[in-house]
Amino acid sequence: MIPSDFKTGAARARESFGMGKDAGRFRERIFDMTRRESLEVLAAPLAASSASAAFDPNFGSALDAAAAIANRKISSVELTQHVYERIGKHQPKLNPFVYLMREEALAQARRADEAVAKGGAHPPLTGVPVVIKESFGIAGRPCTWGIPALKDAKAAANAAANATAVQRLLDAGAVVVGATNVPINLGDEQSYNDIYGTTNNPWDATRTPGGSSGGNAAALAAGMGFLGIGSDIGGSVRGPAHCCGIFGRKPTLDVVSMRGHAPGGERSVPGFSTLLAVAGPMARTAEDLEAAMGVLGGPEPPDSVAYTWRTPAARRERLREFRIGYVLDDPLAPVSSETAAVLESAVRALEKGGAKLVRGWPPAFSLGGMFSTYVFMLSAFTYSTSPAEEQARQRAEFAATKDSPFAAGALADFAAWSRRNIQRLYLRALWQRYFQDFDAFLLPVLPVPAFPHDHSPQATRTLESDKGRLPYLQGLLAYMGLANLTGLPATVAQAGRTAKGLPVGIQILGPYLEDATPIRLAALLAREHGGFTPPPGY
Repeated sequence: MIPSDFKTGAARARESFGMGKDAGRFRERIFDMTRRESLEVLAAPLAASSASAAFDPNFGSALDAAAAIANRKISSVELTQHVYERIGKHQPKLNPFVYLMREEALAQARRADEAVAKGGAHPPLTGVPVVIKESFGIAGRPCTWGIPALKDAKAAANAAANATAVQRLLDAGAVVVGATNVPINLGDEQSYNDIYGTTNNPWDATRTPGGSSGGNAAALAAGMGFLGIGSDIGGSVRGPAHCCGIFGRKPTLDVVSMRGHAPGGERSVPGFSTLLAVAGPMARTAEDLEAAMGVLGGPEPPDSVAYTWRTPAARRERLREFRIGYVLDDPLAPVSSETAAVLESAVRALEKGGAKLVRGWPPAFSLGGMFSTYVFMLSAFTYSTSPAEEQARQRAEFAATKDSPFAAGALADFAAWSRRNIQRLYLRALWQRYFQDFDAFLLPVLPVPAFPHDHSPQATRTLESDKGRLPYLQGLLAYMGLANLTGLPATVAQAGRTAKGLPVGIQILGPYLEDATPIRLAALLAREHGGFTPPPGY
């Protein structure tokens, strides 16, 4: 439990901007404006912050780091060097990083310090060390997606080759320290491949850190950076946040650009949407997720010619104002007793804080029906974008596997795909009707905590708990697919830890395009129930 009078550097920064008793004022300004305007507002409280408390260079928040740098409590060079010292210490055990950018990072840090020394306004993440998932293109750097055939693939060696999300972090003043590990083709809740090896969980090195943004999660949980950018088509931000005890954000579909998130760092056709995948931030606090969305969100050309991004402020500011639905278990993916107990404790904490909670799925919603459509759409997309030789391999695999749930989508014709796409949009409308009466919905992230490494063929794997054995992909995707299929925003907050000390996250689903609401609830839950805790030994 965090005392009600506890204040982080971020909270003090917000108070200096007039947020002490009216936090909604800040969020209205951040989320109800264009991305460019929000960057200017985000920078203001950092420059004004008193930063009176000591800054923790290991596990402080990104906002705390930005405030400490802006107030010259620590230089960006000092903080970046400190991060590299921690990487040197913990990389051998955890292996979260696949390459580092020490020379470029220190040059960025020196420029940040020079900007601070000159005074005046500067970008909101000036000098803050951040980590990037290897699947995002960084100019001249590897972008293999863990695929052995692409072990020599690199993004083009010019600034225009940076993925849009990466460039926006750089434009906000962030210092990129390196890129983090992924599973092969980003297709697993474990992060290992033949190019870079296996990433381990800081809470237990024999277990997965999650995937496919597992390298990010391990690095942030172990204090080797202050903010990360990941991607999520099936829980690839949310699963690692759950496994490693941090916060993760799956934004509303297409609010954050995915350009430059492709094998080899290739920049996709402008305006292309997968209809499922998103890019989103990972951090140790909900407030950092909020700040990162202000940096990352918004359209780019050609859409930015006519469109701007304006997300409403959070619907509620206090727990007692929130109306929340929840489901902590479903027969499709039975939740282990140890996980369920932790999730239940988070629900009880919200009730104690005055929130109104109602158990049960929305009327007419079936998790099994949703899952069928999600797997169809997911397999249709992944198959259609695979190389010809991979498609041939998959066709042979589908022919040998009777009633494969992935075969229907992969081999469907356009008419069948269109029918499923209409179901996707129907489900979004169903949830929007639900959110007329409720502000958020809670559900599990995964049915088990971080599980032991298992590099056997995925088709043979299971998730094991006291509830029995669950087919691997069904367990991983059952609760994750809902936000991806509907395009709704979802935030993973920390619910607590099991008796064995493993972290458990809880997924907070929010209304379409109202990204601030689930982030706000995540912050309130952390205040009431506890947020990020460093793993032992780090």
